[in-house]
Amino acid sequence: MGQGWSWSGFSDYLFNPYILSGAVTTLWLTLAAIAGGLVMGCALALARLSSRRWVVVPAHFYIWVFRGTPLLVQLIIIYTGLPQLGLKLSVMESALLGLILNEAAYLAEIVRGGIQSIPVGQTNAARAVGFSSAQTMRYIVMPQAMRLIVPALGNSINGLLKTTSITSVISMEELLRRTQVLIQEKFMVLELFIVAAIYYLLMTTAWDFIQRRIERHYGRAYGNARAPVVPDEPALEQR
Repeated sequence: MGQGWSWSGFSDYLFNPYILSGAVTTLWLTLAAIAGGLVMGCALALARLSSRRWVVVPAHFYIWVFRGTPLLVQLIIIYTGLPQLGLKLSVMESALLGLILNEAAYLAEIVRGGIQSIPVGQTNAARAVGFSSAQTMRYIVMPQAMRLIVPALGNSINGLLKTTSITSVISMEELLRRTQVLIQEKFMVLELFIVAAIYYLLMTTAWDFIQRRIERHYGRAYGNARAPVVPDEPALEQR
């Protein structure tokens, strides 16, 4: 079967339960990482916008480190380095922690940029009529900022769906890792990699459809005006 293209091999593994399970793992890794990263990212973004230097500096340092080093290196440090300090994590825990910590740095800048895009005059006006800082953020700033945040956030999720493949280096049983295992057993390199590519394409296409609906939701108040198109950031796929 290793000689030339095998249509039967391709069709057999297109709906293989082992591959499907890997795709499901990729999906929940993405969802968990984006949820954890968004919580941390919002906290980091607010810290970056703080007037207190002792809050700004650590947040800026965190973002500088995690955006400036590859995700691959971060995963290896977490999986092999932390045990030397007495903290041993499983493959799943290491993969999830690495993805969340890395994603938080990118999402922090997305959220910060969205918040800072709102004219300061609107914030001042809200405070003048008696809104607290929390009320101003909730009712005035964020509803407008979301129109700018959502496209960039959507592209980040799209990139993360593919970036999860990097966790295969620490033996995380996601889509790419399971594809590699089958390749070692069946020697159908092209067939199995194309199957994996199809699954990634289906997942990113489904997310693109969801993202467009979310963008339309937050763009309703602007009539036919579309939210800015944010191009995919090449670095997202090479973290």
